[in-house]
Amino acid sequence: MRILLSPSETKSVGGSGVPLDLAGLSLPSLTATRRTVADALVAVCTDDPGEAQRLLGLSDALSGEVTLDAELWTSPTAPALSRYTGVLYDALDQASFTKATRARAEARLWIGSALFGLVAAADPIPHYRLSAGTQLPGLGTLRATWRTALTDAVAEWAEELVLDLRSGGYHQLGPVPGAVTVDVVTEYPDGTRKVISHFSKHHKGLLARTLATSRAELSDLGSLLRVARRAGHAIERTSDTVLTLVTEP
Repeated sequence: MRILLSPSETKSVGGSGVPLDLAGLSLPSLTATRRTVADALVAVCTDDPGEAQRLLGLSDALSGEVTLDAELWTSPTAPALSRYTGVLYDALDQASFTKATRARAEARLWIGSALFGLVAAADPIPHYRLSAGTQLPGLGTLRATWRTALTDAVAEWAEELVLDLRSGGYHQLGPVPGAVTVDVVTEYPDGTRKVISHFSKHHKGLLARTLATSRAELSDLGSLLRVARRAGHAIERTSDTVLTLVTEP
């Protein structure tokens, strides 16, 4: 089983790993596209920091992110799972993993990225700032840049159970045919249901933690649902490729 997560805008800084080596990342067929995007990002952040700040949608308080992007090739790396922070990753709580649960999580978790396409949980990456909706000089949209390469790279997953928890923008960078998605809704006492994005991130993080660390063999929707429900998730099978996770207000 593979579980695909969205990245986060916020990321930890620093790390103890050697500088970025694209050839060492998972899904090596993406290396050329990764280099193209990385070179474009570093170039604009080095040559025109003001324009980079505008393109990245950064306030003056976050202008230091431009400098960090300019140093992409030389800054230290850290495992992707510890690089990303924020609501989803707080719920995932990777810092509390034991050696055994971390090994299972690293075998199952993948993280979407506007810069790298997809990375495995243990892949060493630097701090960076780049969103799926950003358009870099010399490139088209990142969706157009990534879509064919990323979809081709994950074609080998066709026979596996893939749970795609990425948000819309990152899902569009490279959809995985046949992947199962999850809608998170809050159910109110009157029976109405609403989607609230903040809660969605939190509950997707909790669900990902349950499934990524489970000792069960998760090879089909039936086993996924059993493990999730035993852990207390109120999850419904909406169709063969869509699940609904119901939360309380």
